[in-house]
Amino acid sequence: MDNKKKIRAHVFITGRVQGVYFRQNTKQVATRHKVAGWVRNLDDGRVEAIFEGDEVNVNEVIEWCHVGPPKAQVDDVHVKFEKYAGEFADFNVNY
Repeated sequence: MDNKKKIRAHVFITGRVQGVYFRQNTKQVATRHKVAGWVRNLDDGRVEAIFEGDEVNVNEVIEWCHVGPPKAQVDDVHVKFEKYAGEFADFNVNY
């Protein structure tokens, strides 16, 4: 029986986060932590993501977002916790 707390986080990452493989690396990190959802670039230069999964794993992915891949320069990570929906089977990069 899986009794771990499930959470959903809606995340916006600001800084030099486009053109540095942020989305692809986010997918790798989320998949490694068994976190579902998606990540995409926004027209204003930010990256937006939805993470769903076990609380500990989602928080690990959020922590990684504060650093990002090697060429990224993360200035801010805004996290809004929402009601867990369980709507994703895996993690995807949205274009």
